[in-house]
Amino acid sequence: MHFYLVKTPNFIKSLYKDLVWSFTVSEKKLYLTFDDGPTPEITLFILEQLKNYNAKATFFCVGENIEKHPAIFKKIIDEGHTVGNHTNNHLNGWKTKTLDYIDNIEKAQKKLINQYLSKTKLFRPPYGKIKFSQIEKLKENGYKIIMWDILSGDFDIGISKEQVLNNILKNTVNGSIIVMHDHQKAKDKLQYCLPIILKHYTSLGFSFEKIT
Repeated sequence: MHFYLVKTPNFIKSLYKDLVWSFTVSEKKLYLTFDDGPTPEITLFILEQLKNYNAKATFFCVGENIEKHPAIFKKIIDEGHTVGNHTNNHLNGWKTKTLDYIDNIEKAQKKLINQYLSKTKLFRPPYGKIKFSQIEKLKENGYKIIMWDILSGDFDIGISKEQVLNNILKNTVNGSIIVMHDHQKAKDKLQYCLPIILKHYTSLGFSFEKIT
């Protein structure tokens, strides 16, 4: 089991004020996000489930995976979802020099994501690890950095699928940004949780929106 915070505390949000952690809305709106794809094992399942509920989402894609699976990436866009940048090969910002980190992000943006959506400049740092110097450079380059309100834990092999579901159900509020993963490591938990989440919140009158 890894150590991580399921619900992002306010003191972290206040420390990184330039990052988007959630949305302040009075309406019943939620923001599902999926990191690390696209991958054949799980992204297509996610798209099918979203379509069943007329739900939209945001996919933070790794450049190398877009290159490997361009048809799946295009399907994400064709079905009306938003895509964002998750670096070209899933770099840890804390372990990467700032200029190298920015170059890696721009490689994904210019060579991969921009071929479909030239105006998309959303970014999420892998592992949520990013330096202040990297934040400043990305802001200068016009990126909006999207973090999260709820980290589902679907990547954690040390917890059950029921615990992942509970992490989401217990902590979700209007405007929450929820992180899940379209990656093989999260497949079983996501296949269990996503249909329940979509059905549950739809029945309560929530809509699932994409981030723009």
